Amino acid sequence: MKTWDYDSAYFIGIGGIGMSALARWFKTNGYFVAGYDRVSTALTRQLEEEGIDVHYEDDVQRIPGQVTKGRCLLVITPAIPRSHKELNYLQEKGFVPYKRSQILGMISRDFNTVAVAGTHGKTTTSSMIAHILKHSGLDITAFLGGIAANYDSNFIANDGPGAIAVVEADEFDRSFLTLYPDIAVVTSTDADHLDIYGDANSLKESFKTFIGQIKKAGKLFVAERIASELIENNNTRPTKTYGIDRGQLFASNITIEDGFFVFDYCDEQYNIEKISLGVPGFHNVENAIAAIAVCLELGVTPGQAKAGMESYRGVKRRFEYILRSDKLVFVDDYAHHPVEIESFLRSLKALYPGKKITAIFQPHLYTRTRDFVDGFASSLALADELILLDIYPAREEPIEGVTSSLIYDKVTVNAKILIQKEELLDLVASKEFDVVATIGAGDIDQLVQPMKEQLERRYHVG
Repeated sequence: MKTWDYDSAYFIGIGGIGMSALARWFKTNGYFVAGYDRVSTALTRQLEEEGIDVHYEDDVQRIPGQVTKGRCLLVITPAIPRSHKELNYLQEKGFVPYKRSQILGMISRDFNTVAVAGTHGKTTTSSMIAHILKHSGLDITAFLGGIAANYDSNFIANDGPGAIAVVEADEFDRSFLTLYPDIAVVTSTDADHLDIYGDANSLKESFKTFIGQIKKAGKLFVAERIASELIENNNTRPTKTYGIDRGQLFASNITIEDGFFVFDYCDEQYNIEKISLGVPGFHNVENAIAAIAVCLELGVTPGQAKAGMESYRGVKRRFEYILRSDKLVFVDDYAHHPVEIESFLRSLKALYPGKKITAIFQPHLYTRTRDFVDGFASSLALADELILLDIYPAREEPIEGVTSSLIYDKVTVNAKILIQKEELLDLVASKEFDVVATIGAGDIDQLVQPMKEQLERRYHVG
């Protein structure tokens, strides 16, 4: 990367999970790094503590002199509007903006790269792979789509040349087509981002293109349930399928012991028994099978794979326990697609049979709500009680007639209520819970800490 003619990097949208990981990579590698984001968050404040110059006003006067006067790489997130003052100013001065995905593609070409793709499961699977490899003593760098609890970061720095890079291959905006991995994992291809792709078939075609970009000497690991729809007859790359009780690599003897999922890993060569998974969920057992398989392929021993998996502590907001006691369980999860919500709630019910499950859900995006309203209604019906919040718009403008009421009217839960986010804490103060879960990819995470504090006082837990 030092062969690039740059001495600094400027990120517009630096607070994004993928953008901040790249910013950390550049900072670690000796570049001056600065950036803009719309709001201050815990993540942007961490970046500032690490010596990265971050500001929160779209003001060209706030752009550091090292950016405008030096040899600076300009990196932008797709969510930045065309009217952004700083972006237009820098373009007028001759700076060429690169998307985050383009930069990740350029960086990863210098590494032995493992890329994890899928409409869900990729953050957990990639962080599992990164942790097992790191725990086993291999030199890695990792760019993750969430904050890995073992490292309190979305970035892991390598120690020297020849390292393995573990990256998320994001299908949004076809970003993953900038990657040419040595090893790829595809976890799922459920319809999503239809505002980008138009229909489910176009999404799957994009995944097929991604698979075609695996290096010719590379290898593919794909969930068995989607293999037939992705693998073309002319596929020449070595391919392994995985799953739960299905596929060439599979989990068997799954039990729940003291709140932990315990399973055996099985393939043609190895049988690793009684792996205790520190993150709950049947879907996470499947993710763990893929992660272990990739690590064995990269030279990790079965004993190392088991030890690494059992020391894995998960990703923030992926089935994250906030409170856990005999009186109350409070879990937070990033699920924002019907398939993810169904997997999450089924696992929660398996862990706590006979307990009342209360789901607090914030829909993410008007288009996703419109496109999957029936799926949301079906998956949320697994809860015993539903508290439904308004839609979090993210990058989108409102769509006439698309509100959370579409889900509310269809979901068959006897106890359900539709409220605004600002009303939630008052409602929580008056309700009794057994198991409560906050669910969604918007700003519902801002309510987790105040909810925790409120519930700790009420239930005398913590």
